[in-house]
Amino acid sequence: MTASLRFFLLITLIAILFIDSRSQPNDKIERFEISFPSVVLKEIPFKLEITVLNKSGNVVESFSDSVFLQNVFTSEKGKLTPIKQKFQNGKLIIENAAVNYSGVEEIKLQYNEIIVSKPLRSIPGILSILPPLLAIILALLVREVVISLFAGVWLGSVLIFNFDIFGGALRVIDHFVINSIATTSHVQIIVFSLLFGGMVGVISRNGGSLGIANLVIKFAKTPKRGQIATWALSFLFFFDDYANVLIRGNLMRPITDKLKVSREKLSYIVDAGAATVASVFIISTWIGYEVGLIEQGLKSIGYAEDAYSVFISTIPYRFYPILTLVFVLLVALTNRDFGSMLTAERRARFEGKVLRDGAEPAASLTDLAGNEIDANKIRWYNGLIPIFTVIVVALGGLYFTGVQALQENGIRTYSLGDIISKSDSYSSLLWASFSGGFIAIILTVFQRILSLKHSVEAWFNGIKSMLLAILILVLAWSIGSVTEELHTANYLVQNLRGAVEPHFLPVLTFLIAAIISFATGTSWGTMAIMMPLVIPLGYTLSVDAGLDAETIQLILHGNISSVLAGAVFGDHCSPISDTTIMSSMASACDHIDHVRTQLPYAIIVAVVGMLVGDIPTAFGLSPYISIVIGVVILILVLYIFGKKVDERTI
Repeated sequence: MTASLRFFLLITLIAILFIDSRSQPNDKIERFEISFPSVVLKEIPFKLEITVLNKSGNVVESFSDSVFLQNVFTSEKGKLTPIKQKFQNGKLIIENAAVNYSGVEEIKLQYNEIIVSKPLRSIPGILSILPPLLAIILALLVREVVISLFAGVWLGSVLIFNFDIFGGALRVIDHFVINSIATTSHVQIIVFSLLFGGMVGVISRNGGSLGIANLVIKFAKTPKRGQIATWALSFLFFFDDYANVLIRGNLMRPITDKLKVSREKLSYIVDAGAATVASVFIISTWIGYEVGLIEQGLKSIGYAEDAYSVFISTIPYRFYPILTLVFVLLVALTNRDFGSMLTAERRARFEGKVLRDGAEPAASLTDLAGNEIDANKIRWYNGLIPIFTVIVVALGGLYFTGVQALQENGIRTYSLGDIISKSDSYSSLLWASFSGGFIAIILTVFQRILSLKHSVEAWFNGIKSMLLAILILVLAWSIGSVTEELHTANYLVQNLRGAVEPHFLPVLTFLIAAIISFATGTSWGTMAIMMPLVIPLGYTLSVDAGLDAETIQLILHGNISSVLAGAVFGDHCSPISDTTIMSSMASACDHIDHVRTQLPYAIIVAVVGMLVGDIPTAFGLSPYISIVIGVVILILVLYIFGKKVDERTI
């Protein structure tokens, strides 16, 4: 053997050994890591992830074994039931795992000689609804929203952290409150609200609010006209529900107070025109989110229809938001109310008390004026210019961020709907509220109404007036985190969903979405949970029932619209909803009084929408006919059960 040949064989052997040493660790499974939620619900599906690692601790990118899941189990008492699995990025994901026990059991994984175990805690599903239920019941009974929300978060913390009563109270702060504040979008909402409060503080001190009131009062000279004006302004601020609530509430409160319209009625009108308008308008900050969810659901069933077209098609089927907007106008036009709202309105009209005795407004911006303002310095444009600055900057921000996002993705041709769907609504609102406050201070100082020092003081006073509302908002987000960690929505969906005739799916979908959104206080969270479920469910049941393509499309659109409408229900009237809280804040109304007076109205509209809308339209009735019938029924309700506010006898 020649030296050259021996050298060649030696190099070849070294290369083989080197390659083997590099490849062997990647091929050999050394250990697994199991991850799942800190607490799961008995017999309610959850996601379990198994990460496959090699000897070096690196993730094994390709792994497949048909019998792998047969070796994932719990100890003697319990059983793990995997339903759907996929392998992705070195992780085996079991999307619908479930256990049949309550308590703590070891989840074990045995693969060849490798055995891994990790404790999994499961609780009865019924416990998951107790925290939001406690918060809602306490809020309605004791009328102390901060205590009620804290109690709900505390109970959820106790359930999540191993039934530790005292430790659960501490975890409310370091786990739920801090995590809620740490969320970027939540920080943006807090800063937006504070900056907006600062602007309102300035225009209250410089006479701008009184100037606007004097301007609008020329039209709104009666309680009826004041309510109609408040309702009509909801369409002016269509682009975002938060801006809609804060601007209208703060703008109209001085006017409705002069007209002796109760704060409860003002907050109802303000709340009823926020999410209802933003959710159905063809351009708003809601559109991108809603269309994105619809598109994802349609892709899951291989449906070819364009998501934005589906969104437009479902608008006439959104019976709750549409009928709510009509009902508010009817209440104002007929001057009729019933229940606790009638009591509140008569108190305001005859006793001059826009708030009940002992009420605790969520925010009080009416006392920011300080010393008496010189009548010559009360100018409407000092209030209106900052407010329109907010509107212009917000819309401009939506356009700018939307175009920028589209261009960064290489898209050069786009519609206005595309722009809004890709826009950054939170940044736009931050820019808007800051600009509004800045312009308000400039106007005030330039006209020498207040010095720069006093203008900044007014700005800070406006911020301080929002602190109670911010506290309530943070606790509302915290209880939302509780319901997420306790899988409350999954429990409700799992127990309320069942085999049903396809034509009744839209009304059932609305009912489930309404319950979930009311219990959790989140419309967007409800949409995210429900949309991926109801689109495949409606399509599958319709196909199985042998329905024709036109009927399948009708039920599919009905299902989608019911998710969106049902989610708005909770956003509108749940005591733990952020926009409900912000409506109380902007109207300076006692939050519990706001919820208590508007809830009967919301429930009546929801029932009418289901009976004359969701059910008959699924069988082919035109949604426009349903809307007309619904309006007639609501008129009858007002004339049968409602009474004239100006009549002294009940």
